[in-house]
Amino acid sequence: MASALKVPFQVGMRRLFYAVTPNETSFSDVKDVPPYTDESGPFFFVLIFLELAISSYKKDGKYRLGDSITSISAGVFSRFPLLFIKAISLVSYMWVHEHFKIFELPWNSQWTWWFCFLGVDMGYYWFHRLAHEVNFMWAAHQVHHSSEDYNLATALRQSILQSYTSWVFYLPLALFIPPQIFIVHMELNILYQFWIHTQYVKSLGPLEYILNTPSHHRVHHGRNRYCIDKNYAGTLIIWDRLFGTFEAENEEVVYGLTHPLNTYDPNYVQFCHAKYTFQRFLDTKGIKNKLGVLFCGPGWEEGKPRTGLIEDIPNVKAPHPKYDPKHSLIFNIYAAVHFTVLLIMNIELVTQKGSLSQALIICLLLYSGFSLTCFGKIFDNAPYAVYYEITRCAASLLLNWVMCFFEVYQPSDRPESVKFLQILFLLSLVSIMLFTIRKKDKTA
Repeated sequence: MASALKVPFQVGMRRLFYAVTPNETSFSDVKDVPPYTDESGPFFFVLIFLELAISSYKKDGKYRLGDSITSISAGVFSRFPLLFIKAISLVSYMWVHEHFKIFELPWNSQWTWWFCFLGVDMGYYWFHRLAHEVNFMWAAHQVHHSSEDYNLATALRQSILQSYTSWVFYLPLALFIPPQIFIVHMELNILYQFWIHTQYVKSLGPLEYILNTPSHHRVHHGRNRYCIDKNYAGTLIIWDRLFGTFEAENEEVVYGLTHPLNTYDPNYVQFCHAKYTFQRFLDTKGIKNKLGVLFCGPGWEEGKPRTGLIEDIPNVKAPHPKYDPKHSLIFNIYAAVHFTVLLIMNIELVTQKGSLSQALIICLLLYSGFSLTCFGKIFDNAPYAVYYEITRCAASLLLNWVMCFFEVYQPSDRPESVKFLQILFLLSLVSIMLFTIRKKDKTA
């Protein structure tokens, strides 16, 4: 597999903290803009493993394997469409800029860079706020809030649908900001929000008045009543202070949704609220009320304020029990190893997509999606989860044979991660079948 680090270590780390200069991040053409998010994958995991090591040393339970794998799985899911199509935010922005721009600011001006920085950040604030206050948008965004843990892995818990509701908030910038400058700030704005998903940074002193910090974002992820609909900032907390949505951290936060999902199934995590909203829309009587289901807050009901009543929110206090099915050490090792291999395969898929056929990409995506579903079921202790896992392992071998048969690639040309998968999954298939037979013998 090609080197995981596409950029120097210190450059990759600086990007995560928006610690870049206008000169190094200004480009004359869209094609010259680096794929910042794709190149940041290794740096995400460096910091995740560092935080995991701290948590393990302290034995404070900040990480739970099932929850962390579900978060990373959601991140993998969210990137699937980008293997086939360009991001809708980029396509729509470029179209508006090409057809409706009033004038174009110079791409190599520091004033343009800083103006775009502020414009993208304020656009994110309003998108994020409405993603909490408008139910059909919340159907996508709730994915990110569904974890009951708060750590760097939680930052990767993203929605596959969210980009289709956020793009419109940045279009005013297309009237005068060059697309290449917009893309830079869109990506860096999101990258900045990765590191603030931690409980180990308590305060940044005077910077708390200006920047979105771990303390501010912990409040945003809380389901305590004082945390609801607060601190929508991306990079700068000044927008919350200006628009009346700021709340300081003043008691221990209980994380997650007000009504927890109680599952690790990645498909349910992604689509449960969209399905619920659609069914509620169908069941609701009257056009006005139907529109209320879509455009009012997720807590709205007929006769209540647009965003619902705070009294309807369960009044929780820390410590609060979490959904946490128990598994053996052997199981956790097995799941961690297999998930790591699957992650390597997906990283290679992203980095090598330009040289892979559409057929191979589709096959690997279908396999990845089914595999992530299997992980969710076995962490949920779902009935027949072991049979899902046997099917997954068998599918990896069958997939390899089918792709060779149809000459998607020759056996000698298999990607390195796929070669590794065949050996690992063949061994695991045998072990799981033996486990199943032994389990049946004991219950006979």
